[in-house]
Amino acid sequence: MRFEIVTIFPGFFAGFLENGILRRALAEELVTVNVHDLRAFTHDRHRTVDDRPFGGGEGMVLKAEPLAEALASLGVKPKAERESESGTRVILLSAQGRRFTQAVARELATLDRVVLVSGRYEGVDERINQLYCDMELSIGDYVLSGGELAAAVVVDATMRLIPGVLGNEASGEFESFGVSDSEITSDTEGVPRSQHGAGGLLDYPHYTRPAEFGGLRAPDVLMNGDHLQIRRWRREQQLRKTLTNRPDLLEGATLSAEDLRLLEAIKIEQRQREEP
Repeated sequence: MRFEIVTIFPGFFAGFLENGILRRALAEELVTVNVHDLRAFTHDRHRTVDDRPFGGGEGMVLKAEPLAEALASLGVKPKAERESESGTRVILLSAQGRRFTQAVARELATLDRVVLVSGRYEGVDERINQLYCDMELSIGDYVLSGGELAAAVVVDATMRLIPGVLGNEASGEFESFGVSDSEITSDTEGVPRSQHGAGGLLDYPHYTRPAEFGGLRAPDVLMNGDHLQIRRWRREQQLRKTLTNRPDLLEGATLSAEDLRLLEAIKIEQRQREEP
């Protein structure tokens, strides 16, 4: 899979590309990441990439011309001239975009190439979005100084889902926001036979040796060898953590009758704890 990043700060990505899983994926040629300096597509001595917005207002806007030339250099045609089933997606990283999620990452991981346009200043001339971009993405409900951090997030989250990138192929399914639990069979007591799929829930807590640290002991259930109890405990912890940190995820989560019973018990427990 190939990522192309268009930015005015190409040096930003140096450390990002030289460490961790991404470095190994690049070395093994499972992933290619090319960073393109937008200023290379300007034609004035100051290498100007921005200008004042029409209608007035604060800040500057990235100009359409250098962005269009940069995309053309990558073989990207306007949307109207592209084949509908192309393996390429052009993405504008912007605070106004659709929220980037694990589901979006899985969608992108099926493509041959993703072109990421890193916005800066007050944004990008909207005509670039209209003419070239298939998708506008935001990594969260906050404003960054530019799209470079967002581009790094999209690359990292997506490339982890490409076959061969992770040492354990199932690792990407075990985490928060993993594949749906509806794909995983359950035992007779309604407990998933594994937590391979988060089913829209957050991941459960993890512990390793030593068994006791800082006056806190790892839960005994994880060390007793009873795998059914371990699975039940992990499922309860997924529900508990999701209810505490991201209750909004419960609306779209895949929940069994046993999950709903556990969830209600957790809510009662929390209410009792909050009572004076």
